[in-house]
Amino acid sequence: MEDYLIREIDKIGEMLMHVARRLGLIGQESPKYSVEDVKAEFGKASLPLELDAILQKPNPVRYLVDTKKLSDQGLEAFVDIVFHSDLPDAQKQALLADALAWLDSKGYYSFRLHSLEN
Repeated sequence: MEDYLIREIDKIGEMLMHVARRLGLIGQESPKYSVEDVKAEFGKASLPLELDAILQKPNPVRYLVDTKKLSDQGLEAFVDIVFHSDLPDAQKQALLADALAWLDSKGYYSFRLHSLEN
């Protein structure tokens, strides 16, 4: 029963990992794709995330964690997906910095996201 609850709680995180695999993030160096590709994959996966709306939030990380109940691993996957898109660098760096600050404060060290820092 506990495993079922954990899977249900992190369903969005699991779906994000599926999208990451479809976009080529798992097992490849640094794939490049557009924000439109990300939105299309979110749609195919029926993810309940509106990328444009999330990125326009003053604090997208807090929104994803508090409102969408994204797990640490789900947040890591989301940022990784967006970071490899054609989103403007300043926006990617701000999202990355926010996510790293959030994750680090919780004691969750993401080697993958820290490797993306300049």
